[in-house]
Amino acid sequence: MIRRLRFSALGIAVMFTGVSLVALALFALPLWYAWNATIEDDRAAVLENDAGRLSEMYRRHGLGALAATVDTEAGLKFGERIHIVMLLADPQFRKLAGNLPGWPREIGDSDKIQYTLIRVGHSVVSVAVLRSVLPGGYHLLVGRDVRRFERLERLFIDGLLGAAGIVLLVGVAGGWLVRHTLLAKVQDINMAAHAIMQGNLSHRLPAHAGESELNALVETENRMLDQIEHLVEGIRNVSNSIAHDLRTPLTELRSRLEEVTVTRPDPEQTYAEIEGAIADVDRVIGIFNALLRMAEIDTGVRRAGFVEVDASRIAAEAAEFYHPVAELKGVALVLVPAAPLRLAGDPLLLAQAVGNLIDNALKYVSGNGRIWVGATHGAGETIEITVADDGPGIPDDEKSKVLERFYRGDASRGTPGAGLGLSLVATVARLHGGSLVLADNHPGLNAKLSLPARVGSAGDAGATSAIPAK
Repeated sequence: MIRRLRFSALGIAVMFTGVSLVALALFALPLWYAWNATIEDDRAAVLENDAGRLSEMYRRHGLGALAATVDTEAGLKFGERIHIVMLLADPQFRKLAGNLPGWPREIGDSDKIQYTLIRVGHSVVSVAVLRSVLPGGYHLLVGRDVRRFERLERLFIDGLLGAAGIVLLVGVAGGWLVRHTLLAKVQDINMAAHAIMQGNLSHRLPAHAGESELNALVETENRMLDQIEHLVEGIRNVSNSIAHDLRTPLTELRSRLEEVTVTRPDPEQTYAEIEGAIADVDRVIGIFNALLRMAEIDTGVRRAGFVEVDASRIAAEAAEFYHPVAELKGVALVLVPAAPLRLAGDPLLLAQAVGNLIDNALKYVSGNGRIWVGATHGAGETIEITVADDGPGIPDDEKSKVLERFYRGDASRGTPGAGLGLSLVATVARLHGGSLVLADNHPGLNAKLSLPARVGSAGDAGATSAIPAK
């Protein structure tokens, strides 16, 4: 029940009402204290003034004048209640004047203000009294009814209770409004979630105008749904692509083995068919290994192994590794020198990504072609590792498609591969918080791996690109 109150609209309303009542009480307590302190100070001042005034009259005009004044003032009434108590007594405490029948036994010898109940006529009055001893041993008692401000106190309490009632009403109304609003939002979310559960992954939670915590939550959930849809669509595409791309090597493998079984060729041809079958199996294993690498990268686990790396050195080492292959094909592989450019990343994945870009360029650049590799400062706090070539390039309508897994354009039909190279590079770029940008090199392709630079990285603005854009 406590958990329901804590995390429900009813709990919010109860909490709001409780906090409001506590705030009201904290506001009223100082007022009540100030009221009582003011009344006490005022009462003490009045009693001291009465005692001083009557004592002065005794000194100036004598006992007779004082007794007459006490009888006159003691007889005053405000409505039906007696608010003033006065008594003048001789040294033996016998009454000389006043509205009390005799000296009250409850009054002690203190000259401070005392509080007691005194019977005046047919009424018992709660009074604050001040006792004075006059010259000659006479005793003077002056007092005031402490309930004189009872009506004001009642009005204050009634006002406080009325305010508490208003707070309760506002709390109930606010709780109903909050509950109605939250239930409407929750209903929208439930309907959207139900539609998504039915398979409509493109459905999104409704967002309303304005800024609020719920809108922020809805935006976050919608971004999460975008990512889920992207992943599910990727899984669907991968599944379809695997079924399509693996069918060919597996079919070829089965055909080879079936032909060997049926024809029973001579050993030399049999070994040739076995080698072809092994090549088909290696192709299938290569596809699965690439998929497993991309799955591992997508999980973000490799971020734990990020270290400081030099993008210029990675580009140089990748160019050096592929230089013999480029020489055999008659392609000029040019490394553009640059100052150290440091960033945080996984050196193995970055080296593999740059190697894939160079390998992809080598597939399509003809003899006597050129490939440029280099690292430069990009726009803002970014570092760009670029592989450019003067080959056939990629049509604009295929530039986004070639980043999808298993996609192979028309120009790549006759080349080896499974269509995972550029997809793996794009996955590595996303892991590092960057992107793979494909642009025309006029002629050829300019593949740019744009990565966020580490703050305070080495390298200066002088590390500019020397990679030509024809």
